Amino acid sequence: MELSRRDLIRTAASTALGGLTALGLSLEPARARAAALKIQDARAVRSVCPYCAVGCGTVVHASADRILNIEGDVESPVSQGCLCPKGAAIYQLHVNPNRATRVLHRAPGAASWEVWDLERAMNRVAEIVKKTRDETFVERTGDGKVVNHTLGIFSLGGATMDNEWNHVQQKLMRGLGVVAIENQARI
Repeated sequence: MELSRRDLIRTAASTALGGLTALGLSLEPARARAAALKIQDARAVRSVCPYCAVGCGTVVHASADRILNIEGDVESPVSQGCLCPKGAAIYQLHVNPNRATRVLHRAPGAASWEVWDLERAMNRVAEIVKKTRDETFVERTGDGKVVNHTLGIFSLGGATMDNEWNHVQQKLMRGLGVVAIENQARI
């Protein structure tokens, strides 16, 4: 009888488990302990890992508006509960004390950062975009061809943006006349 490597491993594994059972040992207490380790009274919310374009499924355990644990979603057809090292460390993205939680601005030539409120920062971004577009917008080429574009702004999207966000971003950028539009998911 010829055994493949897979058959050999399967036979050895079932023999080992059978040997444990013959000795009166069982894996059931370990499974029960693992189930008891589930976070008590936490609600589980399905989500997606934000690190790349694969879209691995995650389960976020939260209680009282605080994230307690993040793990791979075994029901995800994409990752079936598996996460890469970055995805496995996703909990740190939320609880790391070094995480940026405020808008920081450093003026040209300044040596230190200044804390800005979000509205001020968004208004500043809008001012810079408008100024750049106004200064670099080309309506027609030298020979009269209509181009209506600006080469002074570049748009780079992220891999974890969903299709709806990418659609809105494309519309906004094309409406501004931006030609250089790229997405990190494709690079």
